[in-house]
Amino acid sequence: MNTNKFQQVLDQIDQQFEGVFQWLAGQYDPGTGGFYYARSSVSDHRFIPDIESTAQALNILIRNDLLKLMPEQMREQMIRFFQNKQEASTGFFFDENPAMKKDEVMVHRAIGYSVRSLEQIGSKPLFSLPREANTAPSYTNTPETYLQKWKSIDLRNSWRGCDLLATSCVYMGEMSEKEREPFLKVAVNYLASIQDQETGLWGQGSLYNRLSGTFKLHTFYSRFQIPMPNTDKIYQSILTCLRTEEAIDMCYIRNPIDLLSYMNMDIPESELVEILEITANNMSNLKREDGGFSRELHASPPAPNVAQVKKDEVYPNMPEAVCLGKGLIEGDMNATTQATLIRLQCFKLTGRESKPIKNSQEFYQFL
Repeated sequence: MNTNKFQQVLDQIDQQFEGVFQWLAGQYDPGTGGFYYARSSVSDHRFIPDIESTAQALNILIRNDLLKLMPEQMREQMIRFFQNKQEASTGFFFDENPAMKKDEVMVHRAIGYSVRSLEQIGSKPLFSLPREANTAPSYTNTPETYLQKWKSIDLRNSWRGCDLLATSCVYMGEMSEKEREPFLKVAVNYLASIQDQETGLWGQGSLYNRLSGTFKLHTFYSRFQIPMPNTDKIYQSILTCLRTEEAIDMCYIRNPIDLLSYMNMDIPESELVEILEITANNMSNLKREDGGFSRELHASPPAPNVAQVKKDEVYPNMPEAVCLGKGLIEGDMNATTQATLIRLQCFKLTGRESKPIKNSQEFYQFL
């Protein structure tokens, strides 16, 4: 195994995290127990800490063994932050921005993020979740109605369409194993019927777009421990994409790496070195002076909920933008949490144990 080459590229990745924990500490709001999306969000009264940014910040702390060092007051504040986001009458979790309720993906992600975060910090929701509260969408009532919902989703933009598919599985997650089984069966059969048998990908769009859609579906397969079909073809699509397309979004860097980690294939050494080198170089293009990473090459998108559909792409019925920042050339929580995950997955792909990022233990001193 090319030990030296692997170590060189992992060191190149690690060097990019200088200043990340000072940046992260600057996003924390002790008044609410939540985290802001970007530095521009902190100083602008239009923005407040939000569910996704707070959950993503918590993930950064967990990935660097910092949860066990969290002060009890901070943990209790974070518990209250998520619990206060839950609506007693419906069981859903909502941010204050009214447009958030109109974005199906954001609504579904908020359930998953909030429930998982509360569990990670030793707590739970105050009220029943939507299915138990009988407030979940009617399409979740039977396998047939669930399937009809999936069939109605437009996949001309694979990333957005597959995100709608995958995030709707939050309701399957609430079901008992016996109740869930027929839902999974129709879902697996449907996905198999629409998978591109040449590329292993789903939907339409650029290669990075289709890989990102496929990444979204991997969250369905992995969550319910179902093998994803045609992983050998997906791997070849990943190689082609990395070699030929420009990574203009941190998601385009994270999604292939996450897929490779999930697929757990035997990757030839020369190709793995190439993949890691491309990944490290792509990440460096999104590193910002404030210490964080941006989602996009030109700037941090002000509204990550609509950032899946780029300027030259279209998708029907896109929701209203939910702005979390000013869209400046700055780090944002969405990209920075992904960068920390990319790092972990790169270590995993080389068979190395990852240690916490250098100086991460100083995080609580920066608060």
